[in-house]
Amino acid sequence: MNAADPASQRALHPAQPGALPRALVVKAKGGLGNRMLSGVTGCVYADLHGRVPCIDWRDGMYVPQGENLYPLLFESSASGDPSLYDSADVAAPAIWSGQMDRQPVDLIRAHFPKAHRSPFVYRKLCVDLSAPDPAADVAVFWSYLPKMPRLAARLARDPRFAGQSEDAIAARYLDRFFNPVAEVRDSVDALFAAIGKPVIGVHIRFTDRKAPLPAILARIDALRRANPDAALFLATDSQEAQDAVLARHGDAFSLPKTLASDGAALHFSSSSFADPVAEARAALADMWALSRCQWLVHSRHSTFSVCAALMGRIPEDRQHDVDRFNIKVVTKRWFQARA
Repeated sequence: MNAADPASQRALHPAQPGALPRALVVKAKGGLGNRMLSGVTGCVYADLHGRVPCIDWRDGMYVPQGENLYPLLFESSASGDPSLYDSADVAAPAIWSGQMDRQPVDLIRAHFPKAHRSPFVYRKLCVDLSAPDPAADVAVFWSYLPKMPRLAARLARDPRFAGQSEDAIAARYLDRFFNPVAEVRDSVDALFAAIGKPVIGVHIRFTDRKAPLPAILARIDALRRANPDAALFLATDSQEAQDAVLARHGDAFSLPKTLASDGAALHFSSSSFADPVAEARAALADMWALSRCQWLVHSRHSTFSVCAALMGRIPEDRQHDVDRFNIKVVTKRWFQARA
């Protein structure tokens, strides 16, 4: 991760008690890929407007509600401490005033109980991305998915971003704010040192959302025929999907973690884990390993694998996206990014 410059360090850790910098608290809802990619949008917004980004993952994913998962997974010196702003009685949007310690799911449940799946509910809980930066010293960013296209006009006018693609900006911010902790990096380094050859990475989400397994298996078969010396790394949340791959490719590598057998997304099963932090790090290790592969077989319908591709800067011609031409998936993603 890029080291923060002295000015940034002063901003994150002000010398005078109570002299907190203007902040953007970046909250989360959803799985790991969703919160990372939406978090990138928040951190970009913070930089555009001179705010300190404070990543707040205290919503109860993996660890108990109130504990911030973010610094348990990532080298966190680039982020401010969101808890410093919990007592703010004025925030933007105003719905957060006096309740900065709460999370999007809490406010949606309390104020918009029928809108949990609405693509527009985030606008009630997020700074207006198309308006000037609000006057409040504390602002909140939250969206279920990334919203970079809504910042496009500002990015084009800012010399720090002008001329760069959304993917290039996202990759840079993933480097800066989502660099895994050493334990995760070391486990992946050890695996790839043991493999010692080019790797085909495969991601299969097959619990609450099912990737097209037959299409993925066919793509793996074709890639292995074309690259007989390449190894195979599998990242999946499902015992069923893992068994299907191993039945055809018994030499596939994987990292140890709990697999779902009941169709529930793993981060929703965290209360049953003996060590939830270890399981969260295992999920992140899968993503980090996929980012290290020379080829990636996946579905863009899963932000988990999209994150991995961006982190690893895997060229498009080496990504075998089985939903690349799925009009329903492509249209939905296009709309959600701009809504």
